[in-house]
Amino acid sequence: MASVLSQTDERQNAGGSVNVNPHPRPSVETGASSSFISDFSDVAGELFGTNYRSRDARAEAPHPPTIELKDDTVIVVLGASGDLAKKKTFPALFGLFRNKFLPKDIKIVGYARTKMDHEEYLKRVRSYIKVPTKEIEEQLDQFCKLCTYVSGQYDQDESFVNLNNHLEQVEQGRQGKEQNRVFYMALPPSVFITVSEQLKRNCYPKSGLARIIVEKPFGKDLQSSRDLQKALDPNWKEEEIFRIDHYLGKEMVKNILILRFGNEFFNATWNRHHIDNVQITFKEPFGTEGRGGYFDEFGIIRDVMQNHLLQVLTLLAMERPISFSSEDIRDEKVRVLRAMDAIEPKNVIIGQYGRSLDGSKPGYLEDDTVPKESRCPTFTALVAYIKNERWDGVPFILKAGKALNEQKTEVRIQFRDVTSGIFKDIPRNELVIRVQPNESVYIKMNSKLPGLSMQTVVTELDLTYRRRFSDLKIPEAYESLILDAFKGDHSNFVRDDELDASWRIFTPLLHYLDDNKEIIPMEYPYGSRGPAVLDDFTASYGYKFSDAAGYQWPVTNTAPNRL
Repeated sequence: MASVLSQTDERQNAGGSVNVNPHPRPSVETGASSSFISDFSDVAGELFGTNYRSRDARAEAPHPPTIELKDDTVIVVLGASGDLAKKKTFPALFGLFRNKFLPKDIKIVGYARTKMDHEEYLKRVRSYIKVPTKEIEEQLDQFCKLCTYVSGQYDQDESFVNLNNHLEQVEQGRQGKEQNRVFYMALPPSVFITVSEQLKRNCYPKSGLARIIVEKPFGKDLQSSRDLQKALDPNWKEEEIFRIDHYLGKEMVKNILILRFGNEFFNATWNRHHIDNVQITFKEPFGTEGRGGYFDEFGIIRDVMQNHLLQVLTLLAMERPISFSSEDIRDEKVRVLRAMDAIEPKNVIIGQYGRSLDGSKPGYLEDDTVPKESRCPTFTALVAYIKNERWDGVPFILKAGKALNEQKTEVRIQFRDVTSGIFKDIPRNELVIRVQPNESVYIKMNSKLPGLSMQTVVTELDLTYRRRFSDLKIPEAYESLILDAFKGDHSNFVRDDELDASWRIFTPLLHYLDDNKEIIPMEYPYGSRGPAVLDDFTASYGYKFSDAAGYQWPVTNTAPNRL
């Protein structure tokens, strides 16, 4: 089996060692890539043969105008008693309210199955939001005056007729005649189609604008994603749909386009002639913590890589857009995805965390909410290639895992070796974009060590946001995205053809892992860096670990230096 590196491969090695076969990179000159194994090829061929909805193939039409909702607006939070509403939606709405970014005279209506009266609901809303000062507590009092609640089922006309009656009641007495309604779907995917149909049938405004904000997951594979989109198509126009990938709202992800196209020294070297490899890394220091039921259904690839990390990849790799309009940006992102083949199993390793070395943290299979024979990956590293003139032959290494040694999301771009001659074994330059925590940009560079010799030392150019912009607040991702939805700006939301193209890249691999029961993820200890083969895996695609003795990346410290 020329397949995913897994626990089965590890057991086959004498003495428990792991052999990582070298993975030769495609030739830059030809762009050639290794052929798929036959069974995998059949899956990919079937998917690639039909149903691809290219935006270029659509009839050309003017882009719909961007209309900002400034007044006469109601936002309905469906799933208002759920975890997402508690942790993200309501805190984001309150943040926008505090900074006066919400539409004038907005009303916020919660809807969920939980039965509770108005006072009980407001008590719950208050519990969602931290109030460290008296001023914020007073602002929360004002925010709660905007909030009302309706309880009902997700599959009954009567419930949504009742919701619509409540909305009309809330909208009475306004100066404007328009009914602008934004529906935020903070709901599990199992009820998404039913609720979207109910909203269109019973709650769609008779005048004004309607927008629907949709949370991931957008399906589990290509077909389920298309089924979901097909269910939306008769009811909702594409310009009314805002598919959230919250990574697109993160400050450093939004900064990628400015770094790339606003700095000529980056733009000139942003290609295969100067860049050797790109790593996009997502690390969480905690496991499923009793919530393994949902995670086990989707796994780390569907949960993080097919969406968050792939979105970052498209921003890193896209060509300069004609403008910063949402459609121009998303057109370029789709072109990147269309230039990518499906991920090949031989370019993948998968892992699953076990108990920590000291025994204090349980393994994934020890979670009572996880099936005992689960093969669900909690860690994956994979390599993608982009077949175009700029990136041909450059490996994009995506890594994501739970129960690792730290919390971190970053992009690490490693440049090619300095031309040999006057220097011997000098370390490579690297550009690191730290998405979270402690947003920052580092450029790892070589410099002369002060003194009488010509000894070189690795140092860095350092832009740490909390130090450089200490008087500015970095907005939360959900604040940014909800505000964009009010503005009608789709730039940081996922378009239908973009979603389709992303699932085309990952679905063959996902089906391959699901269908081949003999593939068992490699176990790694809770709190480690991941599977033992990880360093060999990344090295096989050209990544060079720095030979600079004792070099460490700077630890972000926002305290001012003392004189």
